[in-house]
Amino acid sequence: MEMHRIHMENVHKDFYSERDSLRVLDDINIYADEGEFISIIGPSGCGKSTIFHILTGLVNEYEGSVQIDGIPLSEYDKRVGYMHQKDLLMPWRNLIDNVIIPLEIQGEKKSDAKKKVMELLPVFGLEGFEKSYPSELSGGMRQRAALLRTVLVESDIMLLDEPFGALDAISRSKMQKWLLEIWSRFKRTVMFITHDIEEAIFLSDRVYVLTNRPATVLKEVKIDFERPRNKEILVSQKFLDYKKILMDAL
Repeated sequence: MEMHRIHMENVHKDFYSERDSLRVLDDINIYADEGEFISIIGPSGCGKSTIFHILTGLVNEYEGSVQIDGIPLSEYDKRVGYMHQKDLLMPWRNLIDNVIIPLEIQGEKKSDAKKKVMELLPVFGLEGFEKSYPSELSGGMRQRAALLRTVLVESDIMLLDEPFGALDAISRSKMQKWLLEIWSRFKRTVMFITHDIEEAIFLSDRVYVLTNRPATVLKEVKIDFERPRNKEILVSQKFLDYKKILMDAL
């Protein structure tokens, strides 16, 4: 097997009930190299999130090979950062107390954890809101807080499951550009689930297209735009060509 940062090869996944079984993933072959930004698109309910559940160990019964840094997933003892579709901020904790949770789990003193987070708040556009509660934050600010919490996990890998799906178009556009700045700064390997074709093209180095359930990889498209990227590429003929390729695949 060729060495990749993340490598899923010939992965199958079935879910079982007392009366029936349901195949969700069927011969999935996906990889991500170090520092790559990879997007996964496909129909709703096709099994995209199940891929992330396998990579995070939330689902541990499957067929096929899954490796991180060449190590079988069952033997990989490091954490993987995982951001769900919802921000999952605890309503009784203010922003900074929500964000430091990974550091608390890793055993850091609360005072040291807060000091580390305070240094990063300006980078994430959250300076001055450290004592605000989730109900007092906009949707975009909540998502930035959730992403900061994910960045603080001791991992060079981030799995982002439709993090901007609930945002309006303007906020979503701003968050996409901001995410690329964060990705460039922290040099993480990112796998990103989205239903938005334009979002996938704008953010990614490569895009995987999945079929309906049981999901298999229908197409892999390399996105050949220089970085850093700006929104001007959205109206370029090259961008429209990529969009047509992905729309035709879906």
